[in-house]
Amino acid sequence: MPKLKTNKAAAKRFSVTGTGELKRQKAGKQHILTKKTRKTKRDLRKTELVNSANKKTMKKILPYL
Repeated sequence: MPKLKTNKAAAKRFSVTGTGELKRQKAGKQHILTKKTRKTKRDLRKTELVNSANKKTMKKILPYL
């Protein structure tokens, strides 16, 4: 069986936790920040786990992570 290729764009955006779950940054922290509250911007700094609905897809594009 041939080697599987890792999607490099995804590899830069996701990391694996100790328990094997995928971690990602939240969207919406790049621009148009003046209308967002302090609390919203503070919450956007935190990381989040990938949804269970997307785990199968992520496993396919990140086979060695």
